[in-house]
Amino acid sequence: MMQITAIPTFRDNYVWALHGEWSGTSVAVLVDPGEPGAILSWLLARKTRPIAILVTHHHADHVGALETLCQRWPMPVFAPRKEAIVGTTHAVAEGDEVLVPELGLNFKVWETPGHTRGHVCYLGHGNLFSGDTLFSCGCGRLFEGSAAHMHASLQRLATLPPETRVYCAHEYTLPNIGFARELEADNPALEVRYQEARARRKAKQPTLPSSMARELATNPFLRCHIPAVRAALEAHFRRTLADETEAFALLRQWKDVY
Repeated sequence: MMQITAIPTFRDNYVWALHGEWSGTSVAVLVDPGEPGAILSWLLARKTRPIAILVTHHHADHVGALETLCQRWPMPVFAPRKEAIVGTTHAVAEGDEVLVPELGLNFKVWETPGHTRGHVCYLGHGNLFSGDTLFSCGCGRLFEGSAAHMHASLQRLATLPPETRVYCAHEYTLPNIGFARELEADNPALEVRYQEARARRKAKQPTLPSSMARELATNPFLRCHIPAVRAALEAHFRRTLADETEAFALLRQWKDVY
């Protein structure tokens, strides 16, 4: 049976390890490996060999361990075709499939620009590895793409089945919930989520994975059409919103300085 485990790195990053047995050996697929030390420690402690790497985008905290890992264990590295990532062996784009036969894995690639121009997500087996596009109760900053790009990317992810498990790359749940409550103080789902997340962090456990159903119920960046969210934005910025894209842009602007 395959398992998915979070490897904490840096201050708040997670590298996701999809691991199981193959031919009597413990093997793993790594998603967004940025910091080699913690990853090597995790692999060596479990006598696990990495057999493939999935990269969502080019930022250093997602690719910084590629050279170290691939020097020790040569393996395929799947990374977005629209970004120049040293170490890529398989450049992937919209609609491509990523196969890891050792663990029976098959992922579909979706391009989700916004955080970066070439950002991709990997979907398969009821799981979404969303990198820095969709966060738990939030979304990534707009470093390269536009608000329209990110809004469209998130709206597309919102069409996934509600039971889809969301594995993002950072532990941002509690501060993101704090911001969401500024917009929807009366949303009971946010209070439930806050209490659960606080308990998990107190126990030094990840708040992830989330689910698409939970994100749709609590994530303000997926709720720009909700009257309470729009009213909070209009009150904060003292203007009438033209459409959801403008609402999203202002929401991201507010969060950037929150």
